[in-house]
Amino acid sequence: MKISVLCVGRIKERFYREAVEEYAKRLSRYCKLEILEVADEKTPEQPSEAQKKQILERESERLLRYLKQEAFLIALAIDGKKTDSVGFAGELERLGVNGISHIQFLIGGSLGLEEGMQKRADLRLSFSDMTFPHQLMRIILLEQIYRGYRIINKEPYHK
Repeated sequence: MKISVLCVGRIKERFYREAVEEYAKRLSRYCKLEILEVADEKTPEQPSEAQKKQILERESERLLRYLKQEAFLIALAIDGKKTDSVGFAGELERLGVNGISHIQFLIGGSLGLEEGMQKRADLRLSFSDMTFPHQLMRIILLEQIYRGYRIINKEPYHK
């Protein structure tokens, strides 16, 4: 299985980069992981609705270049479907059994993902009603993918 994580923004903090590298190393046993970053737009302190729309559209255009028609697209969204780790593992397994060989995850920038981009997704997934920094969300996602593969393979994992 190939898993691509498409992210708006780069990780600047070393501790976040090290966590991403650690999960990428762990996941190499289970899948081919690819992390693609696109530039985020500078967001003013109090952006107008028009500015927000423009920022989201620009970030969306950058992400569009990397979307693959054959991939199953999962957008991370606060109002998406919620599940637990076992349910998430089941979804990963179901996709593989049904012949999906490439999953793409989308993580938006500080303003989230443009609505049109979310509508393109085959699944909108929420990890919480809380808002997380997009850099941290990348790590949370990678940890859950790793946990999902551990569950699928009936390997021990921390509960």
